[in-house]
Amino acid sequence: MSDSTRSTTVGSPGPAAPATSGRTHNRWVILVCAILVQLAIGSVYAWSVFAKALQEPDAFGWSKAKAAVPFSVVLGMIFIGSFVGGRLQDRRGPRVVALTGGIIYSVGVILASFATNKDMFWLLVLGYGVIGGFGLGMVYIVPIAMLQKWFPDKPGLITGLAVAGFGFGAVITAPVGQALIDNTPSQPTRAFLWLGIAYLIALLIGTTFFANPPVAAAAATDRSAAPATTNAPATTTADPVSGEPDFETNEALRTPQWYLLTLILTMSVTAGISLIAVAAGSATDIAGYSKTAAASLVGILAVFNGGGRILWGWLSDLVGKMPAFLGILGIQAVCLLLIPHASNTAMFAILAALIYTCYGGAFGTMPSTAGRFFGVRNVGAIYGLMLVGWSIGGVIGPLLIASLIGDTKAYTRGFTIIGIITIVAMVIPLITRKPHHDGARAAATTR
Repeated sequence: MSDSTRSTTVGSPGPAAPATSGRTHNRWVILVCAILVQLAIGSVYAWSVFAKALQEPDAFGWSKAKAAVPFSVVLGMIFIGSFVGGRLQDRRGPRVVALTGGIIYSVGVILASFATNKDMFWLLVLGYGVIGGFGLGMVYIVPIAMLQKWFPDKPGLITGLAVAGFGFGAVITAPVGQALIDNTPSQPTRAFLWLGIAYLIALLIGTTFFANPPVAAAAATDRSAAPATTNAPATTTADPVSGEPDFETNEALRTPQWYLLTLILTMSVTAGISLIAVAAGSATDIAGYSKTAAASLVGILAVFNGGGRILWGWLSDLVGKMPAFLGILGIQAVCLLLIPHASNTAMFAILAALIYTCYGGAFGTMPSTAGRFFGVRNVGAIYGLMLVGWSIGGVIGPLLIASLIGDTKAYTRGFTIIGIITIVAMVIPLITRKPHHDGARAAATTR
């Protein structure tokens, strides 16, 4: 079957419903546009470049902990945005939700550029953190849910690709952001004006092509048109490709598996983000990188963040979801224990690359895991809620590592403590099994 044919029939063994947009969509074009969109919003992972600039005495002179706050707020707001976006895209379609979120995100970044002195901390938190984080979450969840419907035959690989662009975002933003900062080093936030405009253009272009496959769009229309019944029992539908039952969102939330998967994501995020939040500074302090070299390293590491999403998404289809998460957590734990002792520049880069690869790997693996556990029909809302783990880890990780390192630069203490916590977290994948749907509740069964 050709891709042009598949694009109008995927997900259904019978005749495809007519596309609501009146156009035929090629799923590979949609994939490319999804990656472009994720590149724009993935720029958030270059924050350590801005955090380092904000700490300079000639700029705002903030402490490590204060410079970490906007980044933590962004990640905290992602859950709220993804929850809203996940529910809306199942009802309204991906294009309008992603476009709305993209505009909100870009406006937030542009607003942050007006925080031009150290007394305007609140504006940076509001613009970059609250507004930008909410818009980012709305955009982020859409390609993940949309592409699982277009590519039911490659769930792990495609969701890895879907979020790879997010990991690659800092490849571009880190060096470009550093160059913009160097133009006005006393006001590093001015860089956000040009970055916000660039993000807006990329998001407007990419989201234009977003659409659900015709069968999924027709199913969403049927569900929204169905009359509400208060006493009717819940019904279970099966995915037409895998034959697995589709959980309703409230049914998924009644299973222990939803909470276990969310906890796995939380712990992986906490581990990886503890390095990402201070990557530029730790590269300078531990391994002796210059300011410019540290910014370049952050950009290079983003390649591993993005690549890890593809690699682990693909591996998880081969070895299984829980073995993949066991590897993701274990490798991060070992590298965190070793990295404060990596005074050699090459060794530091290798350990950091492994952490970034596994950090990204969790995001490449978890969407298809949610689809495998709970079905793909409602995966936007179900996985959108799971992203509370991203927000929790995103808030705890940067603040915890900043407080542990402190102004004394106690990197050994900080990374060792988080490494030990990550080792303990390895027990979670060992006890997590796929749920069984019986129409009223879900119980754990052996995978």
